[in-house]
Amino acid sequence: METYRYRKADAFTSDASNGNPAACLFLDKNQILSEDAMLEIAGQHRGFVSEVIYCRSHDGIFLTYYSSEGEVSFCGHGTIACMYTLIKNTPSLFSCSEIPIHTNKKGKLTVYNRIADEDAVFISAPAPSYLSTSLKPEDTAAPLCLCDEDISREFPIEVIDAGLRTLIVPLNSFQKLVSIYPDEPGLKEFCLQNDIDIILIFSLDPVDTNNIAHTRVFAPKFGYLEDPATGSGNSAFGYYMLKHDIWDGSLCSIEQGGNNRVFNSIKLQFQDDLLLFGGKATIRIDGVYYY
Repeated sequence: METYRYRKADAFTSDASNGNPAACLFLDKNQILSEDAMLEIAGQHRGFVSEVIYCRSHDGIFLTYYSSEGEVSFCGHGTIACMYTLIKNTPSLFSCSEIPIHTNKKGKLTVYNRIADEDAVFISAPAPSYLSTSLKPEDTAAPLCLCDEDISREFPIEVIDAGLRTLIVPLNSFQKLVSIYPDEPGLKEFCLQNDIDIILIFSLDPVDTNNIAHTRVFAPKFGYLEDPATGSGNSAFGYYMLKHDIWDGSLCSIEQGGNNRVFNSIKLQFQDDLLLFGGKATIRIDGVYYY
C-alpha cells in the first residue's frame, strides 16, 4: 500500500459559501498511477467531491482530472483548489507571480499568483471553440424542467468549449433560475444525445449588484447533478459575454448556485487576449491517502 500527499479543498469559497469540493493527490517523481487506479480512486470519492485532481510536480506541474465516471478534459475548480493550496504552502512557488502548468487534455496553461494582494489565484482558460448547435429554446426547456417561455430570446442559446463543451442558456427569471432542480438521469441523457459536457443557465439580474451575472451549472454526465462553482463553465460564459457585448473584459465577479446554498463567487478577467478565471480555496482535510 502506497501513501500520497492529500488535500480536500473547496474552491471559489467566499465569506460563508462552501465553494466546490475537490480532492487533490500530490505525486512525487517516483509515484505513478495508472488510468485504472485514478478512476478507482475517483470512484472512492463519489458523493464526497465532484472531481479528483492528480498533481505531479517533477520537471514542471502536471494535472490530470477524474470524476467518478471517468477522465475529465478539464476541471476549473479543481485547478483552483490544487494550485491555490499548493502555492500557498510552497515557499518557492509563493514567490512566483506566474507558474506554468501542463494539463493532460488541454495543454499548457498559466497560473497567476495573486494570493498576497487578492487572496486568489487566476488560471488562463483554454482557448475557446464556438461550436454549432441546432438546439432551440423548446428543445432545452423540458430537460431543464422549464417552460418554453422561461428561456430568454434576448440572447441566443450557444455551445462554447473553454475546457468543457458548455451549453449556455439565458433565462428570463432569476427566481426560476435558482429554484429549478432537473431530473438527473433525464438531463444526463439529453447531454449525451447532444454531445454536451455541462449546461450553464444564467440571469443578468444577480442578487448582489456588484456581480455581473448569476449562473448555475449542471453536470450529470460526470456523475452528479449540479456543479456549485465552476471554472470552465463560467469561462465559456465569459467568452459568451464578450461576444455579445455584455462584458468589457475588466475584472468582474459572478455569483453561482441554487436557492439551497450560499452563493459562491467566481472572478473573471480578460487580459492580454486571455480569459482568466480566479478565486480562493479553503482546505478542509490535509493529510495522506492510502492506496
